[in-house]
Amino acid sequence: MANSIDNNRIEQIIKFLKSLNIKSKRFCEVLKTKDKVIINTFNEALTHSSANKKVNYEKLEFFGDAVLRLSASDFINKTFNNLNVGKSSELRSQIVSDEWLSRLGEKINIEQVIIQGPKALGDKSSKNTILAESTEALIGAIYKCFNSIEEVNLWLNRYWEKDAELFLKAPYKFNAKSALQEWCQEKGYSLPVYKILEISKNHGDPKRFCCEIFINGKKKASSFGQSHKKAEKKAAIIVIENILKK
Repeated sequence: MANSIDNNRIEQIIKFLKSLNIKSKRFCEVLKTKDKVIINTFNEALTHSSANKKVNYEKLEFFGDAVLRLSASDFINKTFNNLNVGKSSELRSQIVSDEWLSRLGEKINIEQVIIQGPKALGDKSSKNTILAESTEALIGAIYKCFNSIEEVNLWLNRYWEKDAELFLKAPYKFNAKSALQEWCQEKGYSLPVYKILEISKNHGDPKRFCCEIFINGKKKASSFGQSHKKAEKKAAIIVIENILKK
């Protein structure tokens, strides 16, 4: 596997890892020495199965899932040790979610360094899934290379600090549909009805789908999104925010 990585790929990986800005002496030393075993591990984490059936990020993604939960638990325990178990669990579920991973992958431009085959490159609908999976694999690779969650937390904590505060201030924005359903049940109303209209056929169009929400037969809000899920979430947030204003 080591011989299959050319110098251009090595430099691409090194440049990407530097951009993560992990303030660790061990991490910086690895980048300087260009350790072959470690570079190979990161190359595996940044390779999609459509490009290589044998060497790809699937195993590291599986490993990274457990690392991510451990790292998030460590962060919550040290930063919000006053939270009860229920709230801690809710917070963790948000900061380890596929949606969160996808957003992080977008922020660090991981898509630019993932090796993908033509099939994956041509499937725009799988973009967010690949972003989330490869980011999780990257987390697994960092742990595997250093056998410690220290480097993982040095990287992720700065993102979690902002997102955790947002969640604790307005949790409904992260799971709006569940929050709206609970509110309806408390009030004795019928459950929200979501009606989806496809406005555009273009993948990635932020206004591809329109969602209208009805409660007890009355339209309460509408919003757009590039997927069913995003349109529904945005519409649910609008309803909840209108409720909070009253």
